[in-house]
Amino acid sequence: MKVSEPVIKVKQNFHQPVETVWKAITEIKEMRQWFFENIPAFEPSVGFKTQFTVTSENRQFPHLWEITEVIPLQKIVYNWRYEGYEGNSFVTFQLSEINSHLTELTLTTKVTEDFPDDIPEFKKESCVTGWNYFIKERLLEHLKE
Repeated sequence: MKVSEPVIKVKQNFHQPVETVWKAITEIKEMRQWFFENIPAFEPSVGFKTQFTVTSENRQFPHLWEITEVIPLQKIVYNWRYEGYEGNSFVTFQLSEINSHLTELTLTTKVTEDFPDDIPEFKKESCVTGWNYFIKERLLEHLKE
C-alpha cells in the first residue's frame, strides 16, 4: 500500500438502524464476533490505544490502533500501524442513515506512509480483499442475526 495509490473504499448497506451498526463497530463484544477475536480492549474515544497480533503466512503482524476521531453514530477513525514494520494508515468507518432501518457504512483506508513492497499482506489487493471480507461478508452476516 502506497501513499501514491488511491484511497481504498468499501461500501455496504445494512438493513439495521444506525445504532445497531454503530454498536457492531464500536463495542468489543460485538467486534470480536465479526472482526478480530483477539482484540484485547476497545473504546470508541479519542486517544484510546490497543494492540494485538495477527499471524499470517508464518509472519506476525502486531496491530497498533489509536482512535483519532469519533462522532457517535456517524464516524470513527483509527490510526492503523504494525509494530516492527514501516507504513502508516488511517481507517475510517462512516455511517449514513438512509432511513430508520437502513444504514450505509463507508469504510476508507488512507495510507500516509508507504508500507513495504516485499510483504504480500501489505499489497493494495490484499487490503481490498480483506476489507471486502470483513465488511461485505463477516459484518453483513453478523448483523443479519
